[in-house]
Amino acid sequence: MTSPQLEWTLQTLLEQLNEDELKSFKSLLRALPLEDVLQKAPWSEVEEADGKKLAEILIHTSSENWIRSATVTVLEEMNLTELCKMAKSEMLEAGQVQEIDNPQLGDAEEDSELAKPGEKEGRRNSVQKQSLVWKNTFWQGDIDSFHDDVIQRNQRFIPFLNPRTPRKLTPYTVVLHGPAGVGKTTLAKKCMLDWTDCNLSPTVRYAFYLSCKELSRMGPCSFAELISKDWPELQDDIPHILAQAQRILFVVDGLDELKVPPGALIQDICGDWEQQKPVPVLLGSLLKRKMLPKATLLVTTRPRALRDIQLLVQQPIYIRVEGFLEEDRRAYFLRHFGDEDQAMRAFELMRSNAALFQLGSAPAVCWIVCTTLKLQMEKGEDPAPTCLTSTGLFLRFLCSQFPQGAQLRGALRALSLLAAQSLWAQMSVLHGEDLESAGVQESDLRPFLDRDILRQDGVAKGCYSFIHLSFQQFLTALFYALEEEEEEDRDGHAWDIGDVQKLLSEEERLKNPDLIQVGHFLFGLANEKRVKELEATFGCQMSPEIKQELLRCKASLHADKPLSMTDLKEVLCCLYESQEEELAKVVVAPLKKISINLTNTSEMMHCSFSLKHCRDLEKVSLQIAKGVFLENYVDFEPDIEFESSNSNLKFLEVKQSFLSDSSVRILCDHITRSTCHLQKVEIKNVTPDTAYRDFCLAFIGKRTLTHLTLEGHIEWERTMLLLLCDLLRNHKCNLQYLRLGGHCATSEQWVDFFYVLKANQSLRHLHLSASVLLDEGAKLLYKTMTHPKHFLQMLSLENCRLTEASCKDLAAVLVVSQQLTHLCLAKNPIGDTGVKFLCEGLSYPECKLQALVLQQCSITKRGCRYLSEALQEACSLTNLDLSLNQIARGLWILCQALENPNCNLKHLRLWSCSLMPFYCQHLGSALISNQKLETLDLGQNHLWKSGIIQLFRVLRQRTGSLKTLRLKTYETNLEIKKLLEEVKEKNPKLTIDCNASGATAPACCDFFC
Repeated sequence: MTSPQLEWTLQTLLEQLNEDELKSFKSLLRALPLEDVLQKAPWSEVEEADGKKLAEILIHTSSENWIRSATVTVLEEMNLTELCKMAKSEMLEAGQVQEIDNPQLGDAEEDSELAKPGEKEGRRNSVQKQSLVWKNTFWQGDIDSFHDDVIQRNQRFIPFLNPRTPRKLTPYTVVLHGPAGVGKTTLAKKCMLDWTDCNLSPTVRYAFYLSCKELSRMGPCSFAELISKDWPELQDDIPHILAQAQRILFVVDGLDELKVPPGALIQDICGDWEQQKPVPVLLGSLLKRKMLPKATLLVTTRPRALRDIQLLVQQPIYIRVEGFLEEDRRAYFLRHFGDEDQAMRAFELMRSNAALFQLGSAPAVCWIVCTTLKLQMEKGEDPAPTCLTSTGLFLRFLCSQFPQGAQLRGALRALSLLAAQSLWAQMSVLHGEDLESAGVQESDLRPFLDRDILRQDGVAKGCYSFIHLSFQQFLTALFYALEEEEEEDRDGHAWDIGDVQKLLSEEERLKNPDLIQVGHFLFGLANEKRVKELEATFGCQMSPEIKQELLRCKASLHADKPLSMTDLKEVLCCLYESQEEELAKVVVAPLKKISINLTNTSEMMHCSFSLKHCRDLEKVSLQIAKGVFLENYVDFEPDIEFESSNSNLKFLEVKQSFLSDSSVRILCDHITRSTCHLQKVEIKNVTPDTAYRDFCLAFIGKRTLTHLTLEGHIEWERTMLLLLCDLLRNHKCNLQYLRLGGHCATSEQWVDFFYVLKANQSLRHLHLSASVLLDEGAKLLYKTMTHPKHFLQMLSLENCRLTEASCKDLAAVLVVSQQLTHLCLAKNPIGDTGVKFLCEGLSYPECKLQALVLQQCSITKRGCRYLSEALQEACSLTNLDLSLNQIARGLWILCQALENPNCNLKHLRLWSCSLMPFYCQHLGSALISNQKLETLDLGQNHLWKSGIIQLFRVLRQRTGSLKTLRLKTYETNLEIKKLLEEVKEKNPKLTIDCNASGATAPACCDFFC
């Protein structure tokens, strides 16, 4: 079935669903392991899509095999029998017939060959002993059924494991990816077990399990030696086996464990399976399909190796293994605790910590959480403080496994040393030689092996691994926090463990992302209470210098450059992990400006914990995602305490934010306090709509407030309007700048608002951008502005749906007003006639207008003529913006004004005006003769090489008063390059921006104010 056929079939099926059924389909679809492209697509688009649109989204973001399997699976779960039958008939059987009947399939004779007597059975019998070990070493925990459920959920998306998946011409390459501990290796080993039990597709005769953890220590060998190293009895059969590549499955487990530099896997590709090569070269050749190109490949990896895979593999099927979904975690807790109340309390506590809940997708972490909290509840202790941070939970788990005074100082030191050594080396498995090089005996590790903190490999007895990567990271942090033993000689071992400064450096974290969480845990271990618990349990001493080292590293962040949003979140996360108020005070004290996007409740808690200590904070910019604030959730009251915790805060911006009614009330309460001295507030695109009304009420009588912006979908009801009027009418009002955007007021409402403007004596700038003002409303405003006591100096009516008729009334204002100096009419279709009316007002000597913005106003060369005439009559205009108007040959007309000594223009913007190259020489001459123009913007105009050359040839003589020129040039052209150098040499004060070709028009306010 081709993609158009599949899309038509899928669309037909989905259009049979009613609204509720379609919602259920999407919900069940999201619970499946999504392919990468679909996973990255905005899910809001999926939620809003109808049946036809949903079919289009799936076709463009997912493979055909995934779509077929997912559609049938979801319809089966919805119990839609008839539609399910139709889906199977149209999407599965039809696809299978098409592929099987394809005469180009090939290898039919090879596929029909009978195996040599005992060959298949002998190969399978040789791994029976290992399969028994695998069956008992899948996952940590106390519930057997859980890993089976998760495996089955993922297995059905692996094409060669799903009998309903149609065969295809090219062999499959399936990549299972996901974070540590979610079951990728489990799934890979289950495939091997299915093969030994004859449960795989009959096309798979041979299967080889290649563990990169083990292979990373092998020296150069041939590919034949690589796959037969554990099965020497098969060496004689290797040529015969490899000759049937289309019948072989290679399971490459843990590709990220190979420890090769980025890009190294694509070097020295080899196709000879008898040639000696390093193991990474052999595996790279297999993935690149230079070696055995017809074999089926199943690869598992953590995300860090995905880039290498993308360079190697053609048309892979990516399957994200997610481990325990939320419902799996909930069921696990219920089964582990037995008591539903205790289980749900523990589950909600884990869910309240977003970082910990995310780690809970790994069953081992769920086991740690359940074990720890259940023990606390049995002792009658409150488990809530334990779940505040991951450090607190892991520390409590570690200490709960041993009695106080256990005197395991040396053993703990040895374990943390191995954790640090292997993490810096990016290894998840430790071998006997690793222990030897670190001077660690197995007897040192026995207490932790007995408690499943460290695990010994069931097959390779000399191999060890930690219960989970996150606990290995915790133990690595403990290595730094523990005081060094007197007899310990770090230089005496072949360690490659960085110091604290290196651990926290951005460079090292880019090379090894696992170090990031170590830094968080290290801050968590700076907590005095936790230090005492560790010392009491293990008899160890914590380093007294570690807190000072952390302070020095974080202080360097302020010294080098302002904190980025990512760096700020990192600092706040670390400080929250510490739960040390004094540490937070010292670190955040230098902050004066912050900009942060809060995406979950944990980030809000991090923000609340530290930023209340920013006593010198002057500017805060907040963006709050949906779901961060939960309605009437009182625990959020302190989350925005920092807004009024100091009197230095002058600027507050809240944009693209989802607030709750209670959070708005809390914010407004802080604003109204006498200790709050806000001067500038910007509220942009927030929900609920009623928030704007509450903010207006809080601003009334706020003497310090001088700048206010309210933009978004505002419910412009009469109450809201009255509050705005009260704000402007209040005798304490010092508002100088007011920007209102996205309003839909009636004429009667505008009358009240503009009437108040007459009495207000502080307002200087008024912006009514993107408001439905219309000509009728504008006329009311103009009437106000003709009042002799109005004080408006800058007026912006951008995108207010004004026409040329409005300009006639506005021209009268230009003549009468002695205050108005800046006017913006951008994105209003006033046309050439509207420009004509404006120029009539500009021509009067009483007109004081200095800046005029006419971006995207449907102006042509005729409108340029009116402007040119006004400019030559010595009008007051110094700034003119005609961007996004198709003036074309109007440039020549404007040049006449520039050549006239009466023209007072200093700044002219002609961005994307379809300018012709024919008038560039004339423009250059005008620039030479003009003694007032300082800035000329010709960006996003294709002046071609000929136009640029003409312009530069003139400018290399001299440029008059011009200081800045922006245009799109062809710097690769040698003649233009030479002329550009000559122009710069002749005019050292002239700045030429040759990259002014951005796809977005410059903001009106940049030019307007």
